[in-house]
Amino acid sequence: MEKLKSLIDDLNLKYIQNMNDFTKFLLLSEEELAGMPLEFLKDLEETDGKRKVLLTGYYVTPILEHCKVGSTRKQIAVAYGQKGGNQNVAILEKLVQIRHRLARLLGYSNYSDFAIEPRMPMTSRKVLEFLEEMSEQLSDLANRELTVLKELKMKEEGDAQFGMEDLLYYMKRGEQHKVDLDIGEIKRYFPVKLVISGMLKMFQDLFALRFEEIKDVEVWHDTVRLFSVWDASSSDLLGYFFLDIFSREGKYDHTCVVALQNGCMCSNGSRKVPVAVLLSQCPKEFDGNSALLRFPEVVRIFHEFSHVVHHISNRATFSRFSSLRLEGDFAEIPSLLLENWCYESISLKMMSGFYQDITKSVSTEACQSLKRRRDMFAGLKLKQEILLCLVDQIIHTSENVDIDELIKDLHPKVILGIPLLEGTSPASCFPRIAVGYDAVCYSYIWSEVFAADLFATKFKDDLLNQHAGLRFRNKVLAPGGSKGPLEIITDYLGREPSLQPFIQS
Repeated sequence: MEKLKSLIDDLNLKYIQNMNDFTKFLLLSEEELAGMPLEFLKDLEETDGKRKVLLTGYYVTPILEHCKVGSTRKQIAVAYGQKGGNQNVAILEKLVQIRHRLARLLGYSNYSDFAIEPRMPMTSRKVLEFLEEMSEQLSDLANRELTVLKELKMKEEGDAQFGMEDLLYYMKRGEQHKVDLDIGEIKRYFPVKLVISGMLKMFQDLFALRFEEIKDVEVWHDTVRLFSVWDASSSDLLGYFFLDIFSREGKYDHTCVVALQNGCMCSNGSRKVPVAVLLSQCPKEFDGNSALLRFPEVVRIFHEFSHVVHHISNRATFSRFSSLRLEGDFAEIPSLLLENWCYESISLKMMSGFYQDITKSVSTEACQSLKRRRDMFAGLKLKQEILLCLVDQIIHTSENVDIDELIKDLHPKVILGIPLLEGTSPASCFPRIAVGYDAVCYSYIWSEVFAADLFATKFKDDLLNQHAGLRFRNKVLAPGGSKGPLEIITDYLGREPSLQPFIQS
């Protein structure tokens, strides 16, 4: 067993190293890069009168979104789609074989059943049924979206033949046609301090909590703030959280939550309260002016602070059930639910204000545009995600699958007749299947479905309903991992969860 686990770790590392060591680039003329912003072109090294384009996501995604030249988009997409090479295809196939062997030693028929048994679906069959139903339910929406994209391509290029290299470009074009939104302008309405203060107020109002900042306390940096959390009605102390949100040299550079102490009952009958820290890399103030956040950063901080509230709201008896130690499919559901508040006018206005006059919050029209932008082409985006999840499930439930051939076969069936881009090898650059999400790639879509049901059923018509919020805190957040996730959600909804609110949204 240990030998197999060690071999899996070595192969995981090799797979990622092969992707990181990929140094291929393309030399393209400015004509071939027509449509790219001047700032982007200036960032590219010039070689022999052409621009050197490194095949990393930083350069590839903007080209696939903005380059007007279809042949360039295809050239870039094909080259990027070979990122791990034949080496990584062989590594992934070897990994799958070893995982199946490991699962059989533990008494399971395949690796997927082993990985999924402790999670919400419990069996690989349930996951496959879920993914197939999702794909079928999304087909009408995705077909309508694809028709729009094909019409845009016909108008611009006079060509209805639509390939995967066209997807991001025409999604961006469609967005520009339908959404009147200046992202640079929107940023000016989200000063860091205002976002944080509005966010804290919203969580207090919704969940009947009271946050009190503790001043003059020893912390690891002078920008770190400490808060105590109290139940607003009983005045019971529930826990503490630190906000360490400003960038500094040497600091961990992702937005995340770390549990510093788990809540639990002590042997003497007292309660140890939970403590957490929210880490981020927000820009600092400059010349007394609060720095501004891009909208995705606002959503990310809001999402992660939801994990803080989940951790603090935990009332489980034992530390092992503290709320950051949750079953994998359940852990993201509350935060994905609460992300919805970032797209509704009433809550966005609480977190926004023009940087030169904070009394002027973001307009209702801008809030609606942000929501439309999020939802545009959602069917097609999800279809792509479902394809990845299906591949993940099939290779981890079956033996000796040719992964590239499987993808080639599934691609047009799931992505509405669009074939896999010839020359690409997705199995060579699927890091989630190789490392960390093997057999559980479905989890994020699963969590989104449950979150959508909770939102539509309990909050959509009254976002700041404290009764619903307090009930959510007590019934969904408080148990932590001490009850089964499906039992928790069914008890809160008063019925079994449904796919339909997600599809309808």
